[in-house]
Amino acid sequence: MAKIEASMAGNLWKVLKQEGDAVEAGEEVAILESMKMEIPVEAEAAGKIKAVMKAEGEFIDEGEALFEIE
Repeated sequence: MAKIEASMAGNLWKVLKQEGDAVEAGEEVAILESMKMEIPVEAEAAGKIKAVMKAEGEFIDEGEALFEIE
C-alpha cells in the first residue's frame, strides 16, 4: 500500500480522483493552491485509489498523505 503525499503546504483546491479510480504513474490526482499558484499532485505509481484522506478546502502540510493507493 502506497500513499500520495503533498509536495508542499497549501490548500487542497481540487480533488481529481475518487475512491475506486485507477491511476497511472505521473497522473494528476489533486491540485494544491499555495501563494496564488496551482501545484499539481501526481501519483508516483500506478494503482487504484483506496482512500481519499483529505477534502477540498482543507489546509495541507508538506508531506501529509492525501490518498492511499493499492
